[in-house]
Amino acid sequence: MEFDLIVTLVTLVGAVVLFATEKLPVDIVALLVTGVLLGCQVVTVEEGIAGFSNPAVITVACMFILSAALEKTGALSSIGRLLARGGGGTGMLCFLVMLCVAPVSAFVNNTAAVAVFLPLIFAAAAARKVPASRVLIPLSFAAQFGGVCTLIGTSTNLLVNSIALEANTGGFSMFEFAPLGLILTVAGMAFLLGLGHWLLPHRRSAQLTDTYQLGEYVTELRVMEDSPLIGQSIGATPLSREYDVSVLEIRRGKQILLATVSQIIMTNDLLLVRGQAAKLMAAKSALRIEIEPEFKLKDEALRTTDLQLCEAIVPAASSYAGRTLEELRLGRRTGVIALAVQRTGQVVREKLGTLRLRFGDALLLLGDREGIDRLRSEEGLLILNELESSSLHRHKAPFAFFVMAMVVALAALEVLPILVCALLGVLALLIFRNLRPDQAYAAVDWRVLVMLAGILPLGVAMQKTGAAQAVADFALNFAGKDSPTSMLAALYLVTAILTECMSNNGAAVLMAPIAITTAHSMGMDPKPFLVAVTVAASTSFATPIGYQTNTMVYNAGGYRFSDFLKVGIPLNLLFWGIAVFFIPKFWSFYPG
Repeated sequence: MEFDLIVTLVTLVGAVVLFATEKLPVDIVALLVTGVLLGCQVVTVEEGIAGFSNPAVITVACMFILSAALEKTGALSSIGRLLARGGGGTGMLCFLVMLCVAPVSAFVNNTAAVAVFLPLIFAAAAARKVPASRVLIPLSFAAQFGGVCTLIGTSTNLLVNSIALEANTGGFSMFEFAPLGLILTVAGMAFLLGLGHWLLPHRRSAQLTDTYQLGEYVTELRVMEDSPLIGQSIGATPLSREYDVSVLEIRRGKQILLATVSQIIMTNDLLLVRGQAAKLMAAKSALRIEIEPEFKLKDEALRTTDLQLCEAIVPAASSYAGRTLEELRLGRRTGVIALAVQRTGQVVREKLGTLRLRFGDALLLLGDREGIDRLRSEEGLLILNELESSSLHRHKAPFAFFVMAMVVALAALEVLPILVCALLGVLALLIFRNLRPDQAYAAVDWRVLVMLAGILPLGVAMQKTGAAQAVADFALNFAGKDSPTSMLAALYLVTAILTECMSNNGAAVLMAPIAITTAHSMGMDPKPFLVAVTVAASTSFATPIGYQTNTMVYNAGGYRFSDFLKVGIPLNLLFWGIAVFFIPKFWSFYPG
């Protein structure tokens, strides 16, 4: 047992470090944890793979699919279009955003809700002349506010509920979190509306070309009469092969042509290109082309009746994540060209073809409306300019709403277990063709499921080996055995800190067994302590990496890491104080 305890504690520390440093994807870290525990025989084979049949994991998969039905039928977009109506400035738009998103995210996967609202909010912000940075952090945070109001609001809630049931401490009902969740939601909205004027940055009002720093990177080249490029197709010229210069479009008199590999270059063509200054100068001399001296790139220089700039985000569960633009053959398939990528606040323009895309990357794209709409229908990227998608089936929206309402109602009334309700809801969507099977499979973020299933054996190992008891004993000696409120505050704070630097689900799996063991050691009901862990793990405000919705808006809003610290730390402290005060009032420390 001593060996098992040491292995478990070392694995625990290693998992925290790997989650925090992001050296490996979270799902790989979770599988590595399971592999180590199985290899050292700390858990049995049955315990090691039990996570893949855990009710919480299957329920989360079903909720992904139910959320996708609301998204793909345009049901959520209909709600979001309320943002474009009415007047008012920043404060009113911020209020409307939170008022729309918080209730939706109580029942719909948070990342799906944010994905639907992002382009709508960009359009509403542009119409009201409000910087997007003033409303995107409230969008992300409001999704988290709503998520703590119901059992199905986040995967973390379902995960902690499953751990509680396995430990025979009693689970949570559908709306058991609602009283505390509503208090936190109102407090969070009041905080952002009251202090947002001073805390939220004024950014992203600049043009996209300025945001992506393309002014000196994209320029115009005039093809002179004696240029060797004349008569050659773009794909056959040495521009890209020798000088790493990409042709984006050709201006030929009054014609504007999107550059393709087969497009022939003619005398006096004006080529819009991107490339490094030194290589552009080298190409100028060798290929007898001239740089237009008066050229200064602005959005309007690219926006014509056919061509336009737009931004896109790599969302969670995207098939584009981990692949390069060369592998995706973006230009050939859709006719849309990637000009630049923004990653964690840094603009990447060089060697775009070999850059492996990650979740949260923002891409600057150039293409015609047809190509952009074609790219939108592939669902690998979240297009931020608000265009009506032809792929929506709005006549199916009422049935999708009905199915979600029935799942919630039957689970809330305890007619059937939440897992059964969710499975029946998914079957109804598939049988009545609200979703195709391939859309259902694509809607599931399999990395989240693998991470959930892979990390659960660590919680089992912590209980079996006494690691949870050892940590609980240390916490009791530190916080005091006679002060349940102090222990509640300590568990919430530690969980909140862990959530800011690692997966929220990972933090919940680590802290839930400790919360249960601590409560039993004090002779108290574990429920208040589990609620503290759940809320702390489901609300991550201080960093852009602590929660998926934060990552989604990070690049889209042009934020800096410090912006989240400035807004998130005070809000985390506010939630900490409210939770510690109200949790004992809704859940008694003493059983019975």
